[in-house]
Amino acid sequence: MKAKRIIISGGGTGGHIFPAIAIANALKRIDPATEILFVGANGRMEMEKVPAAGYKIIGLDIQGIQRKSIWKNLMFPVKLIGSVRKALQIIKDFKPDAAVGVGGYASGPLLYAAGMKGIPYLIQEQNSYAGVTNKWLGKKAQKICVAFDGMNKFFPADKIIKTGNPIRKESVDIANKRLQAIELMKLSADKKIILVTGGSLGAGTLNKSIQAGLEKMIKADVQVIWQTGKYYYKGIIAQLGENYHPNVRILEFLNRMDLAYAAADIIISRAGAGTIAELCEVKKPVILVPSPNVAEDHQTKNALALVQENACAFVADRDAEEKLVDAAIELLKDKEKQKILSSNIGKLAMPNADDVIAKEVTQITISN
Repeated sequence: MKAKRIIISGGGTGGHIFPAIAIANALKRIDPATEILFVGANGRMEMEKVPAAGYKIIGLDIQGIQRKSIWKNLMFPVKLIGSVRKALQIIKDFKPDAAVGVGGYASGPLLYAAGMKGIPYLIQEQNSYAGVTNKWLGKKAQKICVAFDGMNKFFPADKIIKTGNPIRKESVDIANKRLQAIELMKLSADKKIILVTGGSLGAGTLNKSIQAGLEKMIKADVQVIWQTGKYYYKGIIAQLGENYHPNVRILEFLNRMDLAYAAADIIISRAGAGTIAELCEVKKPVILVPSPNVAEDHQTKNALALVQENACAFVADRDAEEKLVDAAIELLKDKEKQKILSSNIGKLAMPNADDVIAKEVTQITISN
């Protein structure tokens, strides 16, 4: 039997790239002979991360709509038409049996071109609120894999499969690692630990809020693992120094998310779909502070989907500087609430999303 050829398109952020690579790896587990080609956006993170994971990628010269600059949008139609043309050429050359879109700039032109050429495609919608492009592309999709309930308000109900979002399994493998994590980070096993993570680039609001509340946390004798992100790290270290206080670990990036999750008693985080999928698997009490600076404010909608299930605490971005640290200290004192949040977030975990999605991809190639 001829080996399947699959194109996976999208990227832009780690939240899109890691699930895309997880799906590719799962397709390879089903059939190692499967040929996979990624299509990304030039200049974006996927152009580096995908080859590092061992896959070939071709870049499209595409950008998103710039909300703050009309001038930057003048080139958008030209780039879009050029990207669709290039996507059609990629499809002609690679001859895929199916395409997968994971969101991000490159997803739209590639899936649109696939639809024009009669190539079956699957959309992996990570958020609880579908973006404009995915809603439009959903009409021609064979299958739409989602992570939240109620997605039939965006997509045809008969195409939807609830699979969850693929996660980095090594990041959530936390069993029996707490002592190792505490020793590595030179923290005390006798004191409570708050983990603060704003993603690889960081989150300005989280950093300002933690900085504003450091004295309160030190007074409460609470320890903090504070991942600042690369945009903010040098500025924070310049102000506070590297060894600010024995209770505070200031880190630019967390290379071992598993150890950070294992050490934490509670976690403060943004509300990206990929992060939420990991947090469901980790089953620790979480305070979500959604970023307001994302398309269609989807992080707030992601977080509120968890609030409805009593599966997280919630602090709005605009209130965080004033309320976040107090809410965290309060939650550390409330063992009953911690237990409820842990139990409820754990019920939402869907750990085998990558395998389920990969099987769906093979199905659409078989049926066409």
